[in-house]
Amino acid sequence: MKLGMIASVKEDSFIQARKRGLSFLEFCINEGDNVDEFCAQLEQIAEWTRSYGVKVGSIGRWKSERINAKGEILLDELERCYKLIDAASALGCSSFVAGCNYVEELSFYDNCTAAISFFSRLLDYAATKNVKISTYNCRKVNFVNTPEVWRIIHGHLPELGIKYDPSHARFFGGDYMQEALDWGHRFYHVHLKGSLLVNGQKVDEPPAGMDQTDWPSFIATLRAAGYDGGLSIEPRKSALPDALADKGIDYSAAYFKKLLLEA
Repeated sequence: MKLGMIASVKEDSFIQARKRGLSFLEFCINEGDNVDEFCAQLEQIAEWTRSYGVKVGSIGRWKSERINAKGEILLDELERCYKLIDAASALGCSSFVAGCNYVEELSFYDNCTAAISFFSRLLDYAATKNVKISTYNCRKVNFVNTPEVWRIIHGHLPELGIKYDPSHARFFGGDYMQEALDWGHRFYHVHLKGSLLVNGQKVDEPPAGMDQTDWPSFIATLRAAGYDGGLSIEPRKSALPDALADKGIDYSAAYFKKLLLEA
């Protein structure tokens, strides 16, 4: 397993990653972000990867609608995903992550059928580009986030992976250890985000390693499931004072390096 983090697309992100001893950066080009503007920076990003020895480990797109009210794929959004898959391929990045919205006007069956159609298009497009496609278990504009749905969609698409984040299971009543044990063989990418609950209620998202997640057992379960992909620290706005935000990331990096026996 390799340790990295989610970061902004700028040179300082590579500088900080190298300083922290991280192997990769992850870029999230979400709804509202300009995909063409990101793609126009590929040569510069490639130069930064060479200069600082930090790779691009994953590219994702969150919070975008992919299916319209009739159950049809939104072709403009499909094209944006294709461009990001091309970008990942050009940067030597093997992971692209996307979700799929739920359309209330349609049945659960029709929603699953539409999602399978969308992810099938991504899988077909990425097949010759050395890029793997994953869903994410975040709930933002995405219903492909629990084992019940994975059994249908991933069961039908054996090449489709999962980007997993234990905090989403914790915040929505799931069992992250059981999900990792049962589905870890389908995980292609993992986020490390802290979570704090009191009496079942979400309180905060502290730096990973300073929270309630049983990270040593989770990492051990990933190993038992044969996972060898990326572990991406996800910095969040938390109750930690702004002046300590960078130290929180430093703490997470050092903490997980110990769990990976790299320290």
